[in-house]
Amino acid sequence: MTTDWQQTIAQALSSTSDADSLLATAADAARSLGYEFFAYGIRMPLPLSRPQTLMISNYPKQWQQRYAEQSYMQVDPTVAHALRSTAPLQWSEDLFASAHHFWEDAQGHGLHAGWAQATVSPNGAIGMLTLARSSDAISEQELEAKGLQMHWLVSAVHEHGARVFAPQLPQLPQLTERECDVLRWTADGKTSSEIGDILGVSERTVNFHINNCMDKLGAVNKTACTIKAAMLRLI
Repeated sequence: MTTDWQQTIAQALSSTSDADSLLATAADAARSLGYEFFAYGIRMPLPLSRPQTLMISNYPKQWQQRYAEQSYMQVDPTVAHALRSTAPLQWSEDLFASAHHFWEDAQGHGLHAGWAQATVSPNGAIGMLTLARSSDAISEQELEAKGLQMHWLVSAVHEHGARVFAPQLPQLPQLTERECDVLRWTADGKTSSEIGDILGVSERTVNFHINNCMDKLGAVNKTACTIKAAMLRLI
């Protein structure tokens, strides 16, 4: 049963070409698991100060508008959790203790039970899938029966979400193997002269590679360049 369900959803997701078709397909998958609502968001790792985030959901329109108007993403504990962990998360009073007003507002818009999990792409993009409904708490028995399907859906939606949203997301630069080597040693605190000795090249050559990396990553110095490369999992 699970294999057939996964194959059906996977085929449907592979044919999605835009955000609307992705939402429709994923929402159908959520309903098949017993959840009225589905939400998916993807956040790029850069820029650090204001990382780009894109979201789709079939939440009630009034709640979507309210969430945006109140900047609830800044206080949403599920988002905070997703940024630091890929462990699954179940909605609870304890979870929303630090954002009680937000939790009351969500319940007032018909969102009473939910489950969320994040996943991370090789380039550092974080995707979070949320399944929610207006009634019936999520029991341990339900999680045991549907847990594998829910975990699988997280990865499947993120894979195709990253593809669908790719035109709207910044394109990652391509670093050469030698450029990556130089940045790795830079991250370890080595000077250009020391890196040259390690790699058997001149200090000038090392600086040449560092400058190329800075240009590709739009960094103002080699420290920022190394941080960006690490955030993007290029090194």
